[in-house]
Amino acid sequence: MKLLITGGAGFMGSNFVHYILKKYPDYQIVNLDKLTYAGNLDNLRDVEKNPNYTFVKGDITDEALVDKLFQERKFDTVINYAAETHVDRSITGPRDFVITDVVGTCTLLEATKKYNVKRYIQISTDEVYGSIENGSFNEISPFMPNSPYSASKAGADHLCRAYFITYNLPIIVTHSCNVFGPYQYPEKVIPLFITNLMRGLKVPLYGDGKNVREWIYVEDHCIAIDEIMHKGKIGEVYNIGTGNEIQNIDLTKMVFEKMGTSENQIEYVKDRLGHDRRYSVDFSKLKNELGWTPKFSFSEALSETINWYKKNESWWKKLI
Repeated sequence: MKLLITGGAGFMGSNFVHYILKKYPDYQIVNLDKLTYAGNLDNLRDVEKNPNYTFVKGDITDEALVDKLFQERKFDTVINYAAETHVDRSITGPRDFVITDVVGTCTLLEATKKYNVKRYIQISTDEVYGSIENGSFNEISPFMPNSPYSASKAGADHLCRAYFITYNLPIIVTHSCNVFGPYQYPEKVIPLFITNLMRGLKVPLYGDGKNVREWIYVEDHCIAIDEIMHKGKIGEVYNIGTGNEIQNIDLTKMVFEKMGTSENQIEYVKDRLGHDRRYSVDFSKLKNELGWTPKFSFSEALSETINWYKKNESWWKKLI
């Protein structure tokens, strides 16, 4: 199989590159990444000489480059991880999010249409649904995004549906809960807390700390995308979740406990603009139709993540 993985030098994309090359040594991967601040080739040093792996520096909005790659490489499958994803950055600079997340997706969809790609998978987020007080969002829940980031991802997802309906393109969209694990850029909450504590700094906690997020370990997410890539039904949407819903304050205390740190290291800060209170997705469709369930408990995965950042100080210290 010939895969195009966009954003493959980022956190989720690089983990998926590692996963695929290990599980399917005969698959050929092209990694197209712009190498913005969150794209890091250090994530892929151990595979850069693999004959089935090729890195191409470039922007998914670059029509000429994207067209050239599709024409030359004749991809079977496209998996679009490339996106601007940090909510705080989207609040101060939303235009970049619209360009990458919406225009970039459109560029990939046009190439998918032109070159008859067999399968296109859009990696999206549960944040497109907005906040929910009780219950969980399912795959037909309406979009109600509350940040420029989630709005840009919702726009891209709507394009995917439109291209499936209008052009009958082989598109699958995934909406995942919060992903964490190795190689995650230290602006995100879990690696931020870990690396701050390792440096003796306090950890910033928004508002009252009672916002609820659902968490999935990155390896579990890779396995889910693998299942969707091989067995998912064209035109469908799949939520990827775990049921691991945790208030931010409780997450913070779990990190403190595992790192042997006092809770006086919390620094409460002004709440984020438009801060969603709770995310929760119903992933029973993925479970019942494709047989996927998470392998890792949250506690186990958090310990694995803390240990990785402790062992890889040279990786993250260059980024802060």
